[in-house]
Amino acid sequence: MTVTIPQEEIEKQYRYMSEIKQINDVCFAKNNVRKRAIVRNFGCQMNEHDAESLSGMILQMGYELCDSSEGSDLIIFNTCCVRENAELKVYGLLGALKKMKKENPDMVIAVCGCMTEQPQVVEEIKKKFKNVELIFGTHNLHRFPELLCNCISNRKAVYETSHTEGEVAEGLPILRENNIKAWVTIMYGCNNFCSYCIVPYVRGRERSRDSAEIIKEIQELEKQGIKEVTLLGQNVNSYGKDKINPEDPESSKEMDFADLLTAICENTKIERIRFLTSHPKDLSDKLISVMAKYPAICKYLHLPVQSGSTKVLKEMNRRYTKEQYLNLIEKIRMQIPSIAITTDIIVGFPGETDEDFEETLNLVEQVRYESAYTFIYSKRQGTPAAEREDQVDENIVKEHFNKLIEIQNRISREINDTYLGKRVKVLVEGKSRTDIKKYTGRTQENKIVNFESDIDVTGRIVEVEISNVQTWSLDGNKYLTEEI
Repeated sequence: MTVTIPQEEIEKQYRYMSEIKQINDVCFAKNNVRKRAIVRNFGCQMNEHDAESLSGMILQMGYELCDSSEGSDLIIFNTCCVRENAELKVYGLLGALKKMKKENPDMVIAVCGCMTEQPQVVEEIKKKFKNVELIFGTHNLHRFPELLCNCISNRKAVYETSHTEGEVAEGLPILRENNIKAWVTIMYGCNNFCSYCIVPYVRGRERSRDSAEIIKEIQELEKQGIKEVTLLGQNVNSYGKDKINPEDPESSKEMDFADLLTAICENTKIERIRFLTSHPKDLSDKLISVMAKYPAICKYLHLPVQSGSTKVLKEMNRRYTKEQYLNLIEKIRMQIPSIAITTDIIVGFPGETDEDFEETLNLVEQVRYESAYTFIYSKRQGTPAAEREDQVDENIVKEHFNKLIEIQNRISREINDTYLGKRVKVLVEGKSRTDIKKYTGRTQENKIVNFESDIDVTGRIVEVEISNVQTWSLDGNKYLTEEI
C-alpha cells in the first residue's frame, strides 16, 4: 500500500531549506555574489522530474542555478543506472572534479539517483572519489535539504541511501523546465521485474499517488498557463493497483489509470495530456476507449515491445507474446486510426539468435513505428539476465543493431513523407535550437515541426502546413491559423 510522507516531515525539510538560505544570504550580503549550484541530470523522464524537484529545493535554499560546474559551490549528479555507459560517464565526471575540489574545498559534490541505490556503487564512490561529500538515493530525495545542511554544518561526508520501498512525498518545491509543458509523476517504482532491468531494485515497488493530489497539481499548472502535461510512471497502466485491498478487490473504489485520465479530462482544461510509459500487458480495452473519447489525450502512445521473438519475450519476463502484442496494436488502431506509436527495442539480449532477431524485424515492419528507441543489451549486476552465460557476440549484436536502425529509419521517413502538404496543429515550444529564424513545436502525435513566424507564437497552438520532410522532423510554412 502507498504511504504518504507526513506533512510534519515536509515542513521539517522546509526549515532546513530556510536554515541554508540564511547561511547563503549572509555570504551574499558579505560578497554581493550568490552561491551557485548545478544539477547534472542523467536518464529517463522520471529523473528529469526528480531534477526539477532538486532545482526547486536549491532555489528555496538561496542558491543561484547555473549551467556549468566551473565556479559552482554545489554540484549534484542525479544518476541513471539502466545502462553501463551512463554509470561510466558519471565516474568520469567525478574524477574530473577532483582538481576543482582541491582548489575550492568548500564546494559540495553530491551524487543521488538510481546509481546510489546499488550498495556496490556507493562503496565504489566512497572508495575512489573522496571529493564526493553527499550521497543519497531515490527514496530519500525529499530529505536532501536536511542531508545538505548536515554536510555543510559539520563539514563531513554524509551518506544516506535507504534501499527500501520509499514513500510518496507531496508539497516539495519544484522548478519546472518551462511554462508550456510539465511533467507530473503519478506513481513510483515497478513490479514487473523484467529480467534485464535494474529499475525495480533501485526505484522500489509500485506506489501510486493519491488521485486528488494529482488532479490538484494539474489544476495549479493550468492556472499557471501550462498547455501540456505528461503523466509519468515506470508503468502508468498499473496506476492504482497498489491501493487495492488484495483480500477484497471487488470492494475497492480506487481509480485505475483509465479512471484517472477521465478525471483529469473532466476536472481540468489542460489542452494536451500525454503519458509515459505503458506496459503492453496492462494496457486495457477501457484505456483505449478513454484515449479515443477525449480530444485532450494526445493520439500518441509509447509502447515498448523490447523484442519481436516470443521466446525472447518469455526469457525477458515481459508476460506477453508477439501475437498478443500485434493484436493489441490492431485493437488500438481500430479505435484510434490516426495514433502514432513508438517503442523501445533491445538488441543482443542473452541467447538471442539470428531467427529471434528476424522476428523483431518482422514485427517492426508490421507495426511500422513512428520511431524506436533502440538499445544494445547492457548487462546490469543484480538482474537475472546478467548471470546468463549465453551472451551474444559483440560483432553480431552491432551488425543486428545497424540493420534494425536502417529499417526503422526507412519506415520513419516513409511515415513522415505522408505529412507533406498536410495541415497540423503545433504546440509551439519556442525558437528552434538549430535556426533562430524558426520556431519549433510538436503535434499531438509528437512530431517535431519547425516553421517561420514574424511574431512570437511561443506557448500557442497554431496550424502549420508541412512544406518539407526530414527523417526526424517536419518543416512548415508560416503558421496559418491559431487555435482558440
